[in-house]
Amino acid sequence: MAWAQNRGIDAILVTEMTRWGRSTIDLIETLQSLHSWGVSLIAQTGFQFDLNTPQGRLIAHLMASLAEFERDLVRERVRSGLAQAKARGQKLGRQPGQRVKSDKLAPKVLKMVEQGYSYRKIASTLHLSKTTVNDIVKRHRQSKAQ
Repeated sequence: MAWAQNRGIDAILVTEMTRWGRSTIDLIETLQSLHSWGVSLIAQTGFQFDLNTPQGRLIAHLMASLAEFERDLVRERVRSGLAQAKARGQKLGRQPGQRVKSDKLAPKVLKMVEQGYSYRKIASTLHLSKTTVNDIVKRHRQSKAQ
């Protein structure tokens, strides 16, 4: 949008008009801004419309309405699917104790800590994040204290 406003581009090519805006109002405002800056909006489906004409404004409003409707349908389906999964007793998200990679590498991490390597060096050597290395060491220290 900054390029369009600064007249750095003449046109924007989008795959689908229904993917452009978050809502009907958002899409219309964006299209009007682009039009005022002299930037064309072209959809790969072949739609190119002029907001100065009644037909162009009609197409823009229809496409924006369809986009918003499609987004609402997807949101509704996702929520419905999550509710069904919960009703079946399925647990969603990462579960406690599922640290496959860090649990597998924990002995190596602890050995390298004993040898005096920095957490950053351990992380880069074993392809872990520094936070993961810190968590492994923290869990080990907590288990020793109990």
